[in-house]
Amino acid sequence: MTATADVKPEALGKLLTGAVQTSLAYLRKVDPDAGAEVDAVRRRELTRPAVVVVGETKRGKSSLVNALIGVPGLSPVDVAVATSTYLEFVPGSEPGARAWVPGREDPVEIGVADLRDWGTGLGTLPEGTRPPRRLEVRHPAPLLQYLALVDTPGTGGLDPVHAEIALDAVERATLLLFVVDASAPFGKAELDFLIEASKRVNLVVFALTKTDAYPGWRTIWSDNQAQLRTHAARFAAAAWFPVSSRLAELALTLPAEAATELVRESRIGELQHALVDLAGKAHLLAQANVLRTVRSELVRLDLGLGARLAATDPEPADVSRARQERAALAARKRTESRQWSLTLSTETQRARVEVTGLLRGYLSSLQEELLTKVEKGRGEDLKGLPGLVDESLHAVSVRLSRDLEARFGKVAERALAQVFAPDELRHVLGRLNATLEHALASKPRREGGGADNVMIAMSAGGMAFMAGRGAMAGASALGAGTLIGGGLLVPFAGLGLGLAAGAFILYRRRVQADRQQARTWLREVLAEARAALSDEVTHRFTDLQYALTLALDDAIERRLKELDAHIAEIDKAMVEDKSSRARRKAALQADRETLRARIKQVDEVLLRARVLAPAAAPDERG
Repeated sequence: MTATADVKPEALGKLLTGAVQTSLAYLRKVDPDAGAEVDAVRRRELTRPAVVVVGETKRGKSSLVNALIGVPGLSPVDVAVATSTYLEFVPGSEPGARAWVPGREDPVEIGVADLRDWGTGLGTLPEGTRPPRRLEVRHPAPLLQYLALVDTPGTGGLDPVHAEIALDAVERATLLLFVVDASAPFGKAELDFLIEASKRVNLVVFALTKTDAYPGWRTIWSDNQAQLRTHAARFAAAAWFPVSSRLAELALTLPAEAATELVRESRIGELQHALVDLAGKAHLLAQANVLRTVRSELVRLDLGLGARLAATDPEPADVSRARQERAALAARKRTESRQWSLTLSTETQRARVEVTGLLRGYLSSLQEELLTKVEKGRGEDLKGLPGLVDESLHAVSVRLSRDLEARFGKVAERALAQVFAPDELRHVLGRLNATLEHALASKPRREGGGADNVMIAMSAGGMAFMAGRGAMAGASALGAGTLIGGGLLVPFAGLGLGLAAGAFILYRRRVQADRQQARTWLREVLAEARAALSDEVTHRFTDLQYALTLALDDAIERRLKELDAHIAEIDKAMVEDKSSRARRKAALQADRETLRARIKQVDEVLLRARVLAPAAAPDERG
């Protein structure tokens, strides 16, 4: 029995409220921006406790959600392949769903049977509809009367886009249900995601799935706990629930008397009861989440004070190194700027040619495949050709988007390597990102085509930039980018390509069941597609070269100014008498000790808040 177990809910509530108020007041004083951000989190109204389910792809996450709700197939198991959607399950008198689609103010009402189409990359959306960002699913399941369950896209390999979408959902979490399976222990990417996701959520419960499929699941359980003790000690004593969604689903198909043993073996009931109990403590959990968020901000400030303390005792060699770096950068700017420009131009053109060649290959293969279908198809098959072409062109544009994204990264990486040494990059990346954003945002917008054009080629998303604390929050509503060089985000908006309404009308008028006309129409459409995409690729690389040229010039000038200021600071410290330096260092050290005392106070309260955690499932490992 731990000391925290003796804390009463009323006393804990007062303790958490007081700690939040005092620590937040301190944060407002030392960092007003961070204080305002956390204060907005604190004021957020808690209407229903939300359990956000996160984890890698293919860990049995969506199957677990279905087992908890008690409705097999409700959350599409293929949701792991969705690129931008998370599903929120809430109580409702009748099953139903709503989709939040970019560009529309009001949600679209859909049926539960349509969730696979709307929530995975394997479905088919209505013509002209963009993939939704969020799906709300209503159901009268008993568990949902107590809480909402949020099923996030699988973060397979911690894909940056999927991870950001999952983190966006975490912003709404009362607690996290972190799902791993019994096939293998934690991977590094999972541990990194867990640490990042839990910076603003205090309580994490772990579910170990697929215990029926892996007899050695107890060993994996032990390995996972050992990894937490080593790499994330905060979760060393977290509650674990080994479960089998498959056995729970199978039990639903059997008579009650025959299902009892399967229900017990599935252990889903233990996890359900734990979540219901936690839902009753939602307001305490929300307070603990605010306090955890304050702690994360205080730790960030502590790191900054450490860097400032180190600068109060400069070594004579520091100024020499700074002067040499400044002189070398200025000399390279005078003598090599034209070479940098030529290198950037050469790399851009080379990448453009490579992508254009890939495009030609993609469309040639597609044309051959579709012409074969036309030759072998019958009347009904020919009528469905426009829909097939539309889907195929979308697939080509997705593949081409990935190729463009990768080559954008290579171009920028090679350009940076020509200008900055690796240790210089950390000084210039922030400004590079900001300049890239401004340069691309200020260029005139190109229109991809009107409603009557046969082809539409347009940007399928916005741009997201990493620059400073929390800049990627809510990135699921924007677009994506290529992160290279330790922090440069090359702006990239995906390509979207498909048939406009005019193409379908033209097909119906000219083709009908005429095979020759179908071949002619197909060649014309694919020729238009090649022209549209080739033109867009050229524009994209021109924009990239323009933006990188501006960004590199600006970054060099700003780096020179930073070095001048740094040298001046060191010179000042060198001429400053010993007592003055000691006073400045003492003041910084006092600030840091005060900050660390605040962190310690917060940690003491969070330690007491561990009483909120559920009791773990019985340990049957022996």
